[in-house]
Amino acid sequence: MKYARELREHFRGRLVFTSRDVALHFSRKKLSRGYRRLLLHNLVKNGELLQVKRGAYTFGSDISCAGFAYPPFYYGLQDALSIHGLWEQETNPIVITPRRVRQGMRSFGGRNYLVRRISRKMFFGFEQVKHSGVYLPVSDVEKTLIDFFHFRERLPQDALVEIKMRMDGKKLGEYLKRCPKRMRVKVRNALAASGKGE
Repeated sequence: MKYARELREHFRGRLVFTSRDVALHFSRKKLSRGYRRLLLHNLVKNGELLQVKRGAYTFGSDISCAGFAYPPFYYGLQDALSIHGLWEQETNPIVITPRRVRQGMRSFGGRNYLVRRISRKMFFGFEQVKHSGVYLPVSDVEKTLIDFFHFRERLPQDALVEIKMRMDGKKLGEYLKRCPKRMRVKVRNALAASGKGE
């Protein structure tokens, strides 16, 4: 099939692409929406293409591409602890995005990933980290700490110890200025209780 081959050649290099990307690519060819949908459906059905979420696809199979279906985003919380080597446990990817999306557990390629929503005001503090051969946006050590309090997640003591050893106190202080007062107090209290403030 000519158009299937063209779709493969054009999109195989992308981690994730959308049905809208496909529509834009084929806009000059005047392919109907129904035909484009059938094209994608057939590629998914034969296992060549995987659906990350409705309207988002990949030719790959690595779960780390899931976040790219929710731009802008970063990986955070327990997932960031694992990527930064702050604890030994394997975790499902945790996608954090300011987009208005349904939160909760999703499935892709036989594995689960979690989608969490964050306000635009709190969408900061991430960096590009090479993981599984791909550069991923991941919350930095300081923002990972803050996010545990923001999302009211339990931060394991051993991970807190590792964070304290690696965090930049000045950067954490700058980040805390952007946070609500109650969160600043909680983070400072947790650090003080464990013997180190920012």
